[in-house]
Amino acid sequence: MQPIRLMIMLVIPAMTIAMFSCQPKQAATKVEVIEEVVIEPEVKYGIVVDSLDEHIDRVKWNQYLSDILSSFNVDDPTIYQIAQASKGVFDVRNLKAERPYSIFLKRDSAKTATHFVFEPDKTEYVVFHLQDSIHVTRHKRPITIEEHTIVAEIENSVYEAVLAQNESPILVSRLVDVFAWQVDFFRIQKGDRFKVIYEVEKVGDEVVGISQIKGAYFQHFGKDYYAINFENDGSENFFDEKGNSLRKTFLKAPLDFYRISSRYNPRRFHPVLKRYKAHLGTDYAAPRGTPIRTVGDGVVLEASYTGGNGNYVKVKHNSNYTTQYLHMSKIASGMRPGTRVKQGQTIGYVGSTGLANGPHVCFRFWKNGRQVDPLRIELPPSEPISEDKRSQFLHTKNVIVSQLFKLTVPSDSLEMSKMASKPADSEDKSF
Repeated sequence: MQPIRLMIMLVIPAMTIAMFSCQPKQAATKVEVIEEVVIEPEVKYGIVVDSLDEHIDRVKWNQYLSDILSSFNVDDPTIYQIAQASKGVFDVRNLKAERPYSIFLKRDSAKTATHFVFEPDKTEYVVFHLQDSIHVTRHKRPITIEEHTIVAEIENSVYEAVLAQNESPILVSRLVDVFAWQVDFFRIQKGDRFKVIYEVEKVGDEVVGISQIKGAYFQHFGKDYYAINFENDGSENFFDEKGNSLRKTFLKAPLDFYRISSRYNPRRFHPVLKRYKAHLGTDYAAPRGTPIRTVGDGVVLEASYTGGNGNYVKVKHNSNYTTQYLHMSKIASGMRPGTRVKQGQTIGYVGSTGLANGPHVCFRFWKNGRQVDPLRIELPPSEPISEDKRSQFLHTKNVIVSQLFKLTVPSDSLEMSKMASKPADSEDKSF
């Protein structure tokens, strides 16, 4: 963008100058002082907007690009050109409801639209150039990384403890993922406490994500749990202070954490059928639309609808284990028999389809062809630290634990000295 340069000329009578000079008075002359002033143009989304008006709004439910542009006098042939130009850059069918957009308009009688800018998320924006050569460009905002720490004692919930310290709620779900098998988040009690070292992603002053949790500590029912982020065999995972993986073969629940409304029960009174019927699953109550995640890697066996199950997905994990997720409001895009899924991947959304009297997911678990209670079955952990990485892990662990030890909770009486008293370069014989 070229700055605007203005030349300012000052004309000063020579007589005025002579008044402040010791030199003899001379004939009146003019002295010209020329000063260059640089005025930077106003730029937004890479567009010079000095001579444009901006209309800011949010995409409404069931609103399409054509609906928005036609209200600003953009004709149908131009809208078609724009849709064609956007292919490979941004799918115009993905205008998410409630996301912001801007229309820039000429200050003429027709209010001609020059640019349409859509923000699919907080980290990027898409510019539709509507004048001259119609084209579409996608831009990433610069993201900065900052290390944050949080230490808290729980009064009611992890969520409230995090928000009470003005930290991002994104941290809650990440923390739940880290300790998904060690901490029962459905039984959090007053007095449980946690400490976390993590990195946040920021656009300007706004936190838009968490790049990683470097280390964490959780005290739950009087027991201490550690999590050290370490790259082992090409992928990052969390390990305890002895190098054992925190990640089990399966996640403990198909949702982040919501209340269990009905447990596995061979003789339960069915709330819809009004008779006793075996309930061979675990119901997790949650708001409609909450993402449901597969608890382990596997292959989709079924993704369908029946009168009792409603919308459901069934996943085969290996020769021993299969899981099923019932009563979805809708099945996630791409879920069909044969689709490979990864642990934690969204496969559907909470609903109340089929025989259900409220929004929840009924989670069913098979071991060797027999349905079992997933909350009672003991599952093996993932692989521990490999032999050739032990010394490297030991150093990382000591650095993280030492940093966690320095974070103190008010009235902290935690016994962490067993871990923190060791020099950072000492060898851990208990590994």
